Amino acid sequence: MSPTDLARYADTIVRRCLYLERDDTLFVQGTLAHRELAVALAEAGYRAGARLVDVYYVEPRVQAARVRHARDGFLGPASAWGQRRQHAQLERSSCVVTIFGESDPGVFDGLPPERLAADALRAMEHLRWFVRAVENGRWRWVGVGWPTRFWASQVYPELDSLAGQRRLADDLLHFCRLGADDTPGGEGWTAHAKGLAARARALTELGLERLELRGGATELTLRISPGSRWLGGQEENANGQLVASNFPTEECFTSPEALSTEGTFSCSRPLSFRGRTIAGIAGEFRGGRLVRLEAASDADRDFLAAFLDADRHGRRLGEVALVDRSSRIGQAGHVYSNTLVDENAVAHIAFGSGFGQTRTENGRGARGVNRATIHLDVMIGTDELEATGVAPGGRRIPLIAGGSWQL
Repeated sequence: MSPTDLARYADTIVRRCLYLERDDTLFVQGTLAHRELAVALAEAGYRAGARLVDVYYVEPRVQAARVRHARDGFLGPASAWGQRRQHAQLERSSCVVTIFGESDPGVFDGLPPERLAADALRAMEHLRWFVRAVENGRWRWVGVGWPTRFWASQVYPELDSLAGQRRLADDLLHFCRLGADDTPGGEGWTAHAKGLAARARALTELGLERLELRGGATELTLRISPGSRWLGGQEENANGQLVASNFPTEECFTSPEALSTEGTFSCSRPLSFRGRTIAGIAGEFRGGRLVRLEAASDADRDFLAAFLDADRHGRRLGEVALVDRSSRIGQAGHVYSNTLVDENAVAHIAFGSGFGQTRTENGRGARGVNRATIHLDVMIGTDELEATGVAPGGRRIPLIAGGSWQL
């Protein structure tokens, strides 16, 4: 990105996604490949009045070393100081940016899938209190993208390294309503986020009992629990603070009843996960549980199954998200090999943990929110996918038809 675009990108994240207030603490998390954006976020944070900007770099190769060599009992758990840092992130005056964009290709290649799954699950179990707080909306957080050299080479392999990064940077700016044709100053992003929030409120007001997704090999019926809310764009968190948690975003989502999903699904985009690109994902639900799982290769299927099976609720859904063909990401026509972006190209479902904020009375368990610790999104949407809501009394309401929103 040019210096001007980078500053505008960082300012929009700080001021229009996190709505940072004077004397807040801004936490920034990423890898060394994200350093340019991390520094720009520090500049933006201090300009906006932050009392402290705390940048923390993660090293994927260290995680790979732990999975490769650590004794079983030492996989996953965070250090004592790491837990204190997580506690600090939940304070009302804290806000967090996590930067995405792969930088270490193949770092997890050859590692046993069961140890990778155990490392991830145990880390989350050790911080279960933190995971629950996040799911119930107590975290002021946003996930953002950065065009690393490797990520750009995945999306634009025909271009040289620098040209690919520039093209991917232009894509991200366009998706975030910060492109050359958008309203200057971030107003386009705010208007877009407010529009998604308004659509989510309209979905909530329908009081749906079921959601039916039909198209191609996908025929899913999901139960929507009484008192469910749909979310999208920007919302107030549990502390009453406005936040937009995905930058970019195109989705309206809720957590379905975890015990009741029925039918089949077929993914329309590959899943990039733990250094793998997993194509051909498909499966079947009965009684809310995934009973059949497929992938293009047996090795990828087994890898994915090991991750889901590491959590006893991992084969149940925690999220369904609707996206129509007006999505700028979908219109771009690329697979971006990054869940933050790809999940906002088309409709998706997520295995594992749900969101307590999707209930009018923030809570879990009895209201059908999945209590898993893991969370994994897979993309199922196509232009042919139709979404139909079923209201009490059986009234059928087209939500997405012919590829477009009907609300």
